[in-house]
Amino acid sequence: MTLHIDPITPRFGASCSGLDLTRPLTPQEVRQVTDAMNTWGVTVWRNTGMTDEQHVEFSRNFGYLERVPAREGVKMRLPFRELFDASNLNVDGEITRDPAAIEYRKGDRLWHTDSAFMEKRTSYSLLLAHQVPAEGGETWFADTRQAYDDLPQEMKDFLEGKIGINSLWWSRKQAGAAIAEEEIDERPKARHPLVHIHRGSGRKALFIAAHTMDVEGMDKAEGRKLIADLIAHATQPQYIFSVKWNPGDMVIWDNLCTMHKGGEFDYANLKRDMRRTTVREGTEPHQMETGDDPYAALFARAPKVVDIADARVGGR
Repeated sequence: MTLHIDPITPRFGASCSGLDLTRPLTPQEVRQVTDAMNTWGVTVWRNTGMTDEQHVEFSRNFGYLERVPAREGVKMRLPFRELFDASNLNVDGEITRDPAAIEYRKGDRLWHTDSAFMEKRTSYSLLLAHQVPAEGGETWFADTRQAYDDLPQEMKDFLEGKIGINSLWWSRKQAGAAIAEEEIDERPKARHPLVHIHRGSGRKALFIAAHTMDVEGMDKAEGRKLIADLIAHATQPQYIFSVKWNPGDMVIWDNLCTMHKGGEFDYANLKRDMRRTTVREGTEPHQMETGDDPYAALFARAPKVVDIADARVGGR
């Protein structure tokens, strides 16, 4: 089958159709998807008809899938550890009233890249809508390749070799969670270059996020101003677009050349059931094991404000 592409903006984002994602794809069809991702950064697939199992199996075409931490005796809402629960629902499928989960989710409405707080970065995220509110709840995307291209040469030179320090807890603090900075400093952090070469396209891209709290070697105040300025630059109107969801829609985005954030909706009264698979950078298609479980290790050291049974991981 042939992939059909309809650009959303002239250089960023595309609506895709023509492939049946519920069945196994041929290597040629997988290549069509990855080529589209390398070009457009974000692809939107409407009315896929995918089940949870098909979602997971399709995602394996692109590499190893990270897994939600499992805790003995803790019930999980979704049937596969490869599905990250990006909903506002509790394990019984009702709107959560847990204050910690609600507070944690606010960080999803900040511009970020998935898993920037992990040493092993995420390439693709694949988010599938199961139930969506009639109003709000869209997802916004930003083009960090074009944003880098448009920086003044003086800034490009300044950013060369700069390393960002990333923390999950920092983004949650920015969204209002009551976490002391001293406590954040005791938790795991990840170091990533602020600028890197996007392997799929050969273009340079910014790698910044709400998770990025400091710039290595810079004064804290100056580093944080730089991060805020770069995020503000990359999220100007010419670099962004939003996706309005319907049940069955899937969006794939490449975290190594984009940022994204969730839109506001009536979180307390309307259900939004979204499920995400997360591909680890640099892994092989259909790779089933890596010999580690980094999310379990991270959340074993989580501050009390986050309970993985309620807050889960990731979102949009």
